[in-house]
Amino acid sequence: MNSPSYYIVPFCEKEPLKLYEDKHLLLVCKPEFLLSVPGRAEENKDCLITRLQTEHPSASIVHRLDLDTSGIMVVPLKKTAHSHISRQFQERQVSKQYTAEVFGLLPEDSGSIELPIAKDWPNRPKQKIDFESGKSAVTHWQVLKRFPEENKTRVLLKPITGRTHQLRIHLSEIGHPILGCDMYAHEEALLRSPRLLLHATYISLMHPDSGKTLFGYCPPEF
Repeated sequence: MNSPSYYIVPFCEKEPLKLYEDKHLLLVCKPEFLLSVPGRAEENKDCLITRLQTEHPSASIVHRLDLDTSGIMVVPLKKTAHSHISRQFQERQVSKQYTAEVFGLLPEDSGSIELPIAKDWPNRPKQKIDFESGKSAVTHWQVLKRFPEENKTRVLLKPITGRTHQLRIHLSEIGHPILGCDMYAHEEALLRSPRLLLHATYISLMHPDSGKTLFGYCPPEF
């Protein structure tokens, strides 16, 4: 059996931005090029959760953002909060919205993408559209602004499901890949940005202690 190979992640100089804090949880903004959790290689141990644990030892991960994706995340500080929030994710009670800039001009102002996604094992970690064995995946989108002179569109994305790389592959499949995407964009779209132009902008969930809706907002830098 061949030894596994590991991708070495460059060190991220940006620090997570704390947006909200109480004794039960944090809302933070993860910068791009920072892992959510430690990678396998020793060089990839630096990540969001280990940085947060220097100040909050009980912090834990209940969901993730890709290395290339920036944006808002909820981080439980207690086991009870972790269980409560985890259940909300499992039951799709957590609402998330993303901002992205995509290649080309979307002709409609809004729409939905419903394409099943499966692992692309020969090309892992990539995913693929698979109507036979793929899992249901739904993304709603809305145009925020069109830039005809730059041939790009700024969109708000609301994933109803949470499949790996769902937003990237869905936008690519309808002919409008996210700019800077090194996995699903064609070369012209990839070279338009030094980073993936995808940012988790909004999140809403039930607070694990008060039961009230907690709404978080973090605008993108792009």
